[in-house]
Amino acid sequence: MRIRVATPADTDALIPLVNAAFAVEDFIEGTRTDAARMSETMQTGEFLLAEDDSGRVIACVYTEVHAERAYLGILAVDPPRQGTGLGRMMVEAAEKHCRQRDCRWIELRVLSPRRELLPFYERLGYAQMRTEDFRSPRPLRDGIECYGIIMSKAL
Repeated sequence: MRIRVATPADTDALIPLVNAAFAVEDFIEGTRTDAARMSETMQTGEFLLAEDDSGRVIACVYTEVHAERAYLGILAVDPPRQGTGLGRMMVEAAEKHCRQRDCRWIELRVLSPRRELLPFYERLGYAQMRTEDFRSPRPLRDGIECYGIIMSKAL
């Protein structure tokens, strides 16, 4: 497996990976990303991606650097490979990537309906810091309350 910074040429491989990994978020209507959203995201930060031995993209994570603080998001692992440690490896690669850019802190946001993710990030050293409003670019399903749980870690 190889981990590297994604380029715009990787967009067509990243979109179906992200959409498949986030299909469990059925509380938000529609798909997680498309060509326009992916292009916009790639202009504000960087994706790291993992390729298997055949060159197939099997995981990704997004990072954004703001001076000494970084943001980690869009951690996506090919669904058949979830639970194999690949998510942990991608988070560790993102943290290393941000440390190399002189970041001292990294934070992420877990959406409240995805509380099952909190223990995963806590095992990786992240602590819950605060909550914030979540404004989805796509409609939420009726009756769903959704807010962001911000977690942070010193690098």
